[in-house]
Amino acid sequence: MQMNTAPTKGNLMTAKNTLRLSKQGYEMLDKKRNILIREMMQLIEEAKEIEANIEVTFAKAYKALESASVIMGMQHIEEIAAATPIEDGVNIDLRSVMGVEIPVVRIGESSKKPVYSFFETASALDEAMLNFNNVKQMTVRLTEIENAVYRLAMNIKKTQKRANALENITIPLYEGLTKEISNALEEKEREEHTRLKMIKKTKL
Repeated sequence: MQMNTAPTKGNLMTAKNTLRLSKQGYEMLDKKRNILIREMMQLIEEAKEIEANIEVTFAKAYKALESASVIMGMQHIEEIAAATPIEDGVNIDLRSVMGVEIPVVRIGESSKKPVYSFFETASALDEAMLNFNNVKQMTVRLTEIENAVYRLAMNIKKTQKRANALENITIPLYEGLTKEISNALEEKEREEHTRLKMIKKTKL
């Protein structure tokens, strides 16, 4: 940034305007940083809760699957698993938090429907399927949160860096420049006033 430090009224106005804009910019960046941090902390808390729920739901799913394998036979379950279609109903949208684009991932409702007939199957298989589907939904949400937290953290870092530059470099620099030019102009005015008094006195 090039600065004109010559003690003129024009340069003083420019320095004051730059200082005012720098302070406004710092306030905006500080607010943005606080909002992003609050959003990130909420997501981190939600992620912890989801991780705990995934662990519990996984345990229920495997227990139900073990029961189903005992009742139906592992071969029958493997045949059903082989007939299960690959998940392709994932939709990704974007939402914005203070200019930070965060992906929103959703799975279609069709993925929750059973792919097998209820004939010759046990209720334990239904329970296992429901629990594994819940795990899938929670895993998608957890992935979405982890991605969001990463993006927010990176943007918080950039915002913090810019705010620090304004607070520690730009604002003090232009505060000093404004004071320096103001002092120089005041000194010039005093000198001019003294000179005029001397001229007036000489004429008299």
